[in-house]
Amino acid sequence: MTSPRRFLVQTPALEISCLEWNPEGPRTAVLAHGWPDSPESWRAVAERLALAGYRVLCPALRGFGATRFRHARAPRSGELAALGRDLLDFVAALSLRRPVLAGHDWGARAAANACGLQPGVASHLVLLSVGYGTNDPSQALPLAQARNYWYHWFMATPRGADALREDRRAFARYMWDTWSPAGWYEEAQFEEAARAFDNPDWTEVVLHSYRHRWGLADGDPAYAEDAARLAPAPALAVPTLVLHGGADACNQPATSEGKEAWFSGGYERRVLDRVGHFPQREAPHTVADAILKFCGTASA
Repeated sequence: MTSPRRFLVQTPALEISCLEWNPEGPRTAVLAHGWPDSPESWRAVAERLALAGYRVLCPALRGFGATRFRHARAPRSGELAALGRDLLDFVAALSLRRPVLAGHDWGARAAANACGLQPGVASHLVLLSVGYGTNDPSQALPLAQARNYWYHWFMATPRGADALREDRRAFARYMWDTWSPAGWYEEAQFEEAARAFDNPDWTEVVLHSYRHRWGLADGDPAYAEDAARLAPAPALAVPTLVLHGGADACNQPATSEGKEAWFSGGYERRVLDRVGHFPQREAPHTVADAILKFCGTASA
């Protein structure tokens, strides 16, 4: 498999950096990464999908990698409605016709929100490591899950914000070390991902994202209408596959249980044994095969 092409996509709000495999593929899969991670997290899955005939696009989210805000005065918002709108803008800018939308962590929330804001935008939706409908700041949280979210609350304090600003790599590495079974990654993988955190807007986007999702920071007025449409979370008609690591120590597998009523277009859920929070990195062949089985071949 050849190395992916890197290019930039202009949208109204962003200049989005993107990796692309198999540009001439008859069907497109857009794979959105999570936090704290990078587009390269999808490399092994992307190569498998490309070999199966898909054109594969892996954009860098706002605040990550070479993606930049186009307007200096734009709020460095990380709100989830903005992530969904960014993905829709990306699809529109490339004139993509009903791609597969797949996402991990933040990327899963972005992909689901894109489908909520624009029904019919995707042929299939694939969500990794996230339970749909868990964006509501008033949601009830089991104490075990609240403990897992310690970093949300920590970043809402001045001390937590300082910790992120002072050593973003150490902060992110602790998540990698504690969200999945020990020894799951190689140093070179983390270093590759961490380069995406060198974006000058990364820290402020991250802090705003976690503060906003619990009602501790105001949103960007530009996304107020989208946010209103996503609260409460709308039911989705797109066929949806959920993949959740059975050893996920960030979002417990229980957070994605019992969600069938949210999906009217077909729904499947698989729990991956001995896999933590990063399935596309920890079990890329399993993830790729599951996507291909659920979404069909590129010629379908």
